[in-house]
Amino acid sequence: MKAVRFHEYGDSSVLRYEDVERPVPGAGQVLIRVAATSFNGVDANIRGGFMQGPIPVTLPHTPGIDMAGTVEALGEGVTEVAVGDQVIGFLPMTETGAAAEYVLAPAAVLTAAPKSIPLTDAAALPIVGLTAWQALFEHASLTAGQRILINGAGGAVGDYAVQLAKRAGAYVIAVASPRSASRVSGADEVLTDVTTLEPVDAVLNLAPVAPEQLAALVPLIRDGGVLVNTTVWMPAPSDEARGVRGINLFVRSDADQLAQLAALVDSGELRVDIAARVPLAELPALHADAAAGKLPSGKTIVLAA
Repeated sequence: MKAVRFHEYGDSSVLRYEDVERPVPGAGQVLIRVAATSFNGVDANIRGGFMQGPIPVTLPHTPGIDMAGTVEALGEGVTEVAVGDQVIGFLPMTETGAAAEYVLAPAAVLTAAPKSIPLTDAAALPIVGLTAWQALFEHASLTAGQRILINGAGGAVGDYAVQLAKRAGAYVIAVASPRSASRVSGADEVLTDVTTLEPVDAVLNLAPVAPEQLAALVPLIRDGGVLVNTTVWMPAPSDEARGVRGINLFVRSDADQLAQLAALVDSGELRVDIAARVPLAELPALHADAAAGKLPSGKTIVLAA
């Protein structure tokens, strides 16, 4: 089978499109015929060797954390899915990824793919959808009537976060760069800069801002509120005197939450937008474009077939 792998850490030039053996599922594992994976910034950081502490991988390594595909074979003891099922999942970051024609996945991370969109497009849902869900409802405890500021709303996570926050009945203030503000839809306000603003109950930071820019968001939060930060290379600031908590979000795989997201897609309550689609063989070029800042805002998926 074909796969993209890197045998050493480095820039996009270390990625190779090559032939590898098709894997065989062990106990608790499922062999998936991959329809698509997606590009995430963490893929590039792992490839570059910047995540060897928190996300150690074995070389050669195949990237691709998101996965959408069809069940091809079952390992011993697997009862959650059946051969032929179309599934999606957020794969373990330390294991072999889905930038390949076939991948092994733990059965426990899989859930049924949405039926209302192409299977390939469903690869855009797992990691960014789960990031938005966990940020809003696990960490910010967002409820109807609250005000939330989403900084970096023009990206893929921001798109889902705006949709989910509005569905929850919140008042959503979206902040995006001038380049990506035009793709933000559904928010109550769309801003390209935060100057004077009525206090908010929560801030969700999705943008790779400088520490001082992140700290400048804290005064916008009312007493007892929360700032949830996904740029975890710097700690989330807080204001203990006012009871404002800062939380760093490390997204985790959760098949039940992913099933809820898929159900929202099928009910028409959650929109999946695809910015670009590229074939597997062009993944090295995609990584190069990402490093050069040439990717379009939103989600790029990588087609395995």
